[in-house]
Amino acid sequence: MGDHNVGLMNKQAKLQKFMKHLLKDVQALEYMLEHDMFESDVVRIGAEQEMCLVDLKSFKPAPINMEVMETMQDAPYVDTELARFNMETNLTPRVFNTSCLRDMEAENNEYLNEIRKKLVPFGATIALTGILPTLRKFDLNLENLTPKPRYRALIDSIADQMDGKDIELRLSGIDELHVKHDTPLIEACNTSFQVHLQVSPHDFVQMYNIAQTIAAPIMAIAANSPIVFGRRLWHETRIALFQQALDTRTSHEHMRERSPRVNFGNGWLKKSILEIYKEDIARFRVLLGRDVDEDSLKAIKDNIIPRLQALQIHNGTVYRWNRPCYGISENGKPHLRIENRVLPSGPTVIDEMANAAFWLGTMVGMQARYKDISKHISFDDVRDNFVKAAKFGIDSHFTWLHDKKITAVDLIKTELLPIAEEGLRLRNIDQADIDRYLGTIRQRAEKHMNGARWSLRAFSTLKTVVPADEAITIMAAAMVKNQELEKPVHEWDMPSLQDLEEYRPSKLKVSEFMSTDLFTVKKDDIIELVADMMDWQKIRYMPVESDKGELTGLMTSRVLLRYFSKANLSGRKTTTVKDLMIKQVITIDPDATIIQALHLMRTNNIGCLPVCKNKELIGIITEADFLKIYGRLIDRLES
Repeated sequence: MGDHNVGLMNKQAKLQKFMKHLLKDVQALEYMLEHDMFESDVVRIGAEQEMCLVDLKSFKPAPINMEVMETMQDAPYVDTELARFNMETNLTPRVFNTSCLRDMEAENNEYLNEIRKKLVPFGATIALTGILPTLRKFDLNLENLTPKPRYRALIDSIADQMDGKDIELRLSGIDELHVKHDTPLIEACNTSFQVHLQVSPHDFVQMYNIAQTIAAPIMAIAANSPIVFGRRLWHETRIALFQQALDTRTSHEHMRERSPRVNFGNGWLKKSILEIYKEDIARFRVLLGRDVDEDSLKAIKDNIIPRLQALQIHNGTVYRWNRPCYGISENGKPHLRIENRVLPSGPTVIDEMANAAFWLGTMVGMQARYKDISKHISFDDVRDNFVKAAKFGIDSHFTWLHDKKITAVDLIKTELLPIAEEGLRLRNIDQADIDRYLGTIRQRAEKHMNGARWSLRAFSTLKTVVPADEAITIMAAAMVKNQELEKPVHEWDMPSLQDLEEYRPSKLKVSEFMSTDLFTVKKDDIIELVADMMDWQKIRYMPVESDKGELTGLMTSRVLLRYFSKANLSGRKTTTVKDLMIKQVITIDPDATIIQALHLMRTNNIGCLPVCKNKELIGIITEADFLKIYGRLIDRLES
């Protein structure tokens, strides 16, 4: 869950002292590896469950994690996360054999149900999803940062390295998202189900390279993060969003290569886990540190297993999708793990455990078949597959071993599922559990349905009959309902309007409600162009904007009608927008509520409100938008 006693290294002396401990930790780890000090006679698994807290009526984020934690002080398995609408649980490490998978599933459900009970008085519940579809950009402002020093230090450190620049998100899928944000808290969009596999130091290189190889097909079948801010983007948008949210690199005229802190890696591992730690220290500046209370080299001389505090803190701020981990088991022996950060949260616990079983089984099965996977596929193909899987999910086409071209579905069904079953049998997993979890994966592949495809299909269908915000809310309500029923996603029906008992749009902000696909003109455009554009697009209001995107006026169908009814069109001089436009335009801020917008329109007897932020035109609200909501509310009352 992370070390909460960390902070900024804002004084040179403190940073230098921390770096000395960091370098000693590398030397200590190297010594322990050379002298075979690690636990290697047992294999354990573990997991971390991240979740979103949502309001039970609006299904929007509920920023109440600190209040909930107050009611769960006797529950050591639960902790906060970066944003106040997120929490996480830490599942018990257990030996990887017999009933471990169903035991982990039972424990996860037990913890989640306990949290659900604690959320009832707050009018909230849990949503398991890679990115909550009802999340809004303003939910990611700093007032929703969990008020703990570690989180503030992390955000401030990233912001400091960005030197005051805004974070810019650029993603394209069915829709496009081009937006700036002023805080790295946008990272908090992402929630995952992180699975840990303990690995012997002698097997680490082999197993880590296998983890890199299979990351793409595992993610393709598990994808569950396709919608951000009402935009349909990548099937697993977490991958790109996380990287861009924490990307402290700057653009230059030259083409020097720089790695982002969130990364897949730059090549195969060759000798040991030390290559990763050394590369990360060399590539990435320290973000966080603390006063380290141990000398790891001295501890080894005194026959004490060191905690490697400095190394673990730095490792926790470099976000590899397959992350190496060091730990100390309850028996006092050190161990190594691979943490799979690829898997999204949800859609249900059974889906998560199926994903975990598929990954764990494939890891062990591939280990039995391939001593060195790098001899069978190039790293460039592995990395290319990873990006394809993030973009296209279950629809991906991969380059597989020996340059074989294959779809994700065919690869999973014909090759990887048999390997995963073999791997789970090698670990003596109960056959009934193998059938249940891998059967879930097989059904997903055969029905071509995972969380991402369900969400994309549901949202695309719903938004043809209801406003986008209501469509997303209905979808989120259906997700929560199916999660509580523990129904795997390939069995989910498409959501219907009845899945949302009550839709309350009165608390919506203008930014959630406005139209952003705008047609605009410039003040020097001829009036005939305006008339034709409004006729072609069937719109009654046309904002006038400057070259800088600032609102300078408004054209309306009434202004045009008045002009054409009175003008002598034969031999008249050229009329431009600036001759007729309304210059004193009533506007509204995106953070206002739609009730305020409605009141402003009624009071001033106007049919539209351009939405402006710092003079920049960013959207528009018209009476037609309100008619859509009124119509749906009347339909609900009649049903």
